[in-house]
Amino acid sequence: MNKLSSKSLPMHKKAPKSLALLISAALFSSGLILPPQAQAGLPFSIGSQQLPSLAPMLEKVTPAVVSVSVKGTHEVKQRIPDAFKFFFGRPGQQRGQQRAPREQPFKGLGSGVIIDAKEGYIVTNYHVIHEADEIEITLKDGRQFTAKKLGADAESDIALLQIEADDLHAIKIADSNDLLVGDFSVAIGSPFGLGQTVTSGIVSALGRSGLNIENFENFIQTDAAINPGNSGGPLVNLRGELIGINTAILGPNGGNVGIGFAIPSSMVKNLVDQIIEFGEVHRGILGVVGRSIDSDIAKAMDLKTTQGGFVQEVTPKSAAAEAGIKAGDVITKVNGKTVKSFAELRGRIGSIGAGKKVKITVIRHNGQEKVFTVTLKRNESVNVEAKNIHPAFEGAKLENEDNGSGVKVSDVTPKTNAAYIGLKANDVIIGINRKAINNIAELRKTLKDHKGVFALSIKRGQSNLYIMIR
Repeated sequence: MNKLSSKSLPMHKKAPKSLALLISAALFSSGLILPPQAQAGLPFSIGSQQLPSLAPMLEKVTPAVVSVSVKGTHEVKQRIPDAFKFFFGRPGQQRGQQRAPREQPFKGLGSGVIIDAKEGYIVTNYHVIHEADEIEITLKDGRQFTAKKLGADAESDIALLQIEADDLHAIKIADSNDLLVGDFSVAIGSPFGLGQTVTSGIVSALGRSGLNIENFENFIQTDAAINPGNSGGPLVNLRGELIGINTAILGPNGGNVGIGFAIPSSMVKNLVDQIIEFGEVHRGILGVVGRSIDSDIAKAMDLKTTQGGFVQEVTPKSAAAEAGIKAGDVITKVNGKTVKSFAELRGRIGSIGAGKKVKITVIRHNGQEKVFTVTLKRNESVNVEAKNIHPAFEGAKLENEDNGSGVKVSDVTPKTNAAYIGLKANDVIIGINRKAINNIAELRKTLKDHKGVFALSIKRGQSNLYIMIR
């Protein structure tokens, strides 16, 4: 839409400013043009032409978007109908006995986005790179690089990759907590392997959960077209800032019908920061059991709200119990941001790291609103894929010691690299070449560019020993 100016008036000379203002006021009052504050924030810049276009923003953003190609093998169980088991079963195989799974090669395509140009960090979906033996990144300029997986979180469907390359472009991360329904959104990715593609729409809904797509759900819903291959690509605002990672679609045949979902950027940042720092996700635990509020529960419990997470039970000695949250409370906000359901509450808390302080707002049965400062405790059921740190650790499960005094080997699979080099369950890695190692992040960083032989300093029970690795 062109802005009204004195140049557009049918006069040989510029109109007086007062006349221009009068004409503008008349057009505003008649509804022929909208006041500035009511206009959508579309960019207006194609040379000197005042036309709406996303091109200037996309020119800066698209170099940060990458194509992710994976190769690998996965186990496939051979299923034989009961009627044919007599003919195809192995000799001597008893009825009901399952045939051994076989390895089947696979290839896959997805998208990703560079979030740190200096370090070469790339965010994508866990399901894009799951079980991949090879991960290849293709930049917009055509360059290709082999990526290393630094860490991943299956429960939230986020993975962090790294490439070694110069002249990378990174995207700026926005706070998705500031999003509103109706904000413009732009999805970028490589659908169906066609190459980089851009679609636009709006934020259709926020806090979507209960879809059983992932374990921790707090999705942005958008009508920007998302199709297979878009997974892991960015959802951006009109400033070219990351507001989400495209992860799923809802459609009868796996194609776009205007309902796509993205993981909010605030959730992504929390998870990625943990992977960078610890080499894994240290998921925070609140320690409550509950369900979403609906009109029936609100009426039965005489509640003043019909949205939020109703607390049915508080786990003893949990973060919630220590803060003072009680059964019967309704959690309505996390860090000042409204939560509409228990699933959304779970998704929000699930992306915040252990040890972090969060403000939880509750409404008690008497209608009183209270705010608690809660220090989240750690979910202990996590470990890191050791082979992604160094091939020698393949077959070992690693986790950080609670006191920050090393990396514990929680388990070792027989006949793997870790077993061959001499690692045993309950060993604690405390150093590399006389350099102290306090956590998984330090272990990964120390071995990132290391070439040749190195000495692994191990604490085993009351003894210290060295394992030489070539």
